[in-house]
Amino acid sequence: MISVGIDVSKDKHDCFIVSSEGEVLADVFTIPNNMDGFHRLLQRIQDCTNSQDKIKVGLEATGHYSYNLLGFLLDNGLTTYVLNPLRTNLYRKSLSLRKTKTDRVDARTIASMLLSDAGLKPYTSTAYHNEELKSLTRYRFDKVKERAKLKSSISRLVCILFPELEKLVPTLHMTSVYSLLEELPGAKQVAAAHLTRLKTLLETASKGHYKRDMALEIRDAARNSIGSRMPAKSLELQHTIRLTRELDREIDEIEEQIQSIMGELHSPITTIPGLGFRMAAMILAEVGDFTRFDSPDKLLAYAGMSPSTYQSGQLKNCYPHMEKRGSRYLRYALYNATKYVCYWDPAFADYLAKKRAEGKHYNIAISHAAKKLVRLIFAMEKSMQPYCSAS
Repeated sequence: MISVGIDVSKDKHDCFIVSSEGEVLADVFTIPNNMDGFHRLLQRIQDCTNSQDKIKVGLEATGHYSYNLLGFLLDNGLTTYVLNPLRTNLYRKSLSLRKTKTDRVDARTIASMLLSDAGLKPYTSTAYHNEELKSLTRYRFDKVKERAKLKSSISRLVCILFPELEKLVPTLHMTSVYSLLEELPGAKQVAAAHLTRLKTLLETASKGHYKRDMALEIRDAARNSIGSRMPAKSLELQHTIRLTRELDREIDEIEEQIQSIMGELHSPITTIPGLGFRMAAMILAEVGDFTRFDSPDKLLAYAGMSPSTYQSGQLKNCYPHMEKRGSRYLRYALYNATKYVCYWDPAFADYLAKKRAEGKHYNIAISHAAKKLVRLIFAMEKSMQPYCSAS
C-alpha cells in the first residue's frame, strides 16, 4: 500500500508519499498549481510505485482550490480520497501535543490518516461529475437569498412612500405592483397620474385581472396617503425593482439548467409527494454518490442532523442538540423538503402529528420527520424504485 498525502492551497500543493510499512518514499515536495505540476506529481508517484502496489491519494476538501487537481487524479485512474478538514485537524492533534500546523505537516498527516483509517470511502467519478449540479443549486441558493433581501428593501421603501398600497393587494411582490411602482414610485406620483394611464398600466401588467375599479381604489388611497415625497427613496425603489426582476430572469435560467440535468439523472426521489425538483436537485447535488454511505445514519451525520452526545460519569445530556456539522446546503434542503412532504404525504403527515402529540416542538418534530425522509431517500436511491405510499 502506497499513501500520497496532498495539502492543497491556491498557488501550490505540498505532497508526501509513504508506504504502508512507514518507509518515506518521497519526503514533502511542492508542486505548482498548473499542468506541469500535476504531471510532476504523477511522475513522482509512478517512480515510487510499481504495478502491484495499491495507491491511495488523499487531499482535504478545500472547495474550488482542489477541484482541478481532483479531476486530474481521477482521470488518471488514481484512487482518491477527499477528507473532511475537521477530521484531519483532529487526527493531527491526536498525533502530537505540540501546537504545530504547517503545509508540510498537513501533507504527512493526510498520508498517515489514509493508512490508518480503513473506514474512509474513495471519491468517485460520479461525485466529481455531480459538481455541475452542485454548482447550479448553490448558485441558485445564493441568488434566491439575494432576491429575498431586495424584496425586503421594496417592502421597506413602500412603507415610506405609499404604505396604504400593501392593504389593497394580496402581496407587493407581484408583476402588476412592480410595474405600477416602477413607473410611479410613490403615493404622490400615483395621485397625480391620469386615471386612464393608471388603468391601462394595471390592466396590462395584471393581464386583465385589475381594471378601472382597482385603478380608482389605488388612486383614492394615494390621494389620502400619509406617504412621504422623497425623490431619493423613489429612485431607490425603481432600481431595486429592476434588480429584482433581473434576478427573477437569472433564477429562471438557472432552474432550466437544473431541470435539464435532473431529466438526465432520472432519480426516483422526485416521485415523493411534495419533494419538488429544486430541493431534490440540492439533495442529490450535496450527497453526490450515495455509495459513499453505508447507512442512512451516516448520510444524516453528513448533513449534520444527528443529535450530539455528551456523557461523562453520571452526567448525560438530556436535551441533545443537532450537531450542525457537514453540508449546510444539504441540511437546508432536507429541512425544507420535509415540511412540504409532511404537508402532501399522509404517512409523513401522520408521523409529524404523532411527534407533535408527544409534546415535541414543531422544529424538533420536523427534524424527526427529516430523519424518516433521509431513510426513505437512501432506500429509493439504492433500489432506484419510485415512491409507494405506505398508506
